[in-house]
Amino acid sequence: MESSAPPASTSPTKRRLRWFPTDWVARVTLTTAACAILGVLAAIFIAMYLDSRLSMETFGWGFLTSDRWNPADDRENYGALSSIWGTAVSTFIAMVLAVPVSILIAIFLVELAPGWLSTIMGTIVELLAAVPSIIYGMFGLFVLKPILADYVEPWIASTWLGELPLFQGPPIGVGMLNAGIILAIMILPFITAITRDVFRSVPQMMREAAYGLGGTTWEVTRYVTLPYGRRGIVGACLLALGRAMGETMAVTYVIGNSNEISVSLFRTSNTIASRMANEFMEATSRPLQLSALIELGFILLLLSVLVQILARAWMAWAAARTEGRA
Repeated sequence: MESSAPPASTSPTKRRLRWFPTDWVARVTLTTAACAILGVLAAIFIAMYLDSRLSMETFGWGFLTSDRWNPADDRENYGALSSIWGTAVSTFIAMVLAVPVSILIAIFLVELAPGWLSTIMGTIVELLAAVPSIIYGMFGLFVLKPILADYVEPWIASTWLGELPLFQGPPIGVGMLNAGIILAIMILPFITAITRDVFRSVPQMMREAAYGLGGTTWEVTRYVTLPYGRRGIVGACLLALGRAMGETMAVTYVIGNSNEISVSLFRTSNTIASRMANEFMEATSRPLQLSALIELGFILLLLSVLVQILARAWMAWAAARTEGRA
């Protein structure tokens, strides 16, 4: 008896291509969730732009180049330069201090530390990331400030470093240096945890092949682990950079909150986030001051987006260059 082929409608391939109501619900749900992210981001941009238009129309581009901030003056003259300067310098200090230390800690946890020690230290690093920022601010004010004022800054001033513009001024323990150190402590757990996971994702076969060729631990780390995890390290640094730029309470405690613009790390200053935290409540009765603060937040948002775009472009260029060499 001849066997007949199954009808086309019952074919497994056709059955998989059928459109079920659950597929439609899943597609709509996922599309809505994805579009919601874009919608929220667009709403933030639009709201901040509209609320800062009064400041934009009053000060124009001069808002970016002026360091004057006089809410008590009847003419209310505002400028963002000191806040932008403080944000950039404190973030730069934090990244310079935190990135090398974080990478070294991650290398130790993955390549050198025994399993039990790596587990304990990894847990401690993750706990540090969960500490509230205000606790770091109190630590910087009550612990780090006396150490800097009584020991570190006077010692720096007494050496040849004290002749440099970076380390001139009274050693008061509050200022850009303290803010940069506190930010470095805050972002170090983020970079370390992500970098550690990136290094652990390196295929064990690649490590074994490098060791089989006679490579030392340092050579395997340098020529295998670090190149493999380069893009992950950049991603970790981007997350840390975003937190450092937008950190509020911890920096407010230790930066001094002045309008001063100075290359000295001993001097006080302010950041965009600390300025908004200090003055937002009292600005509700002053429309122009409130609009200027919202424009500061809008500038911080644009800076964060710009950093992300540049970083993505760099990563794409680095990936294309690596593929070109291969």
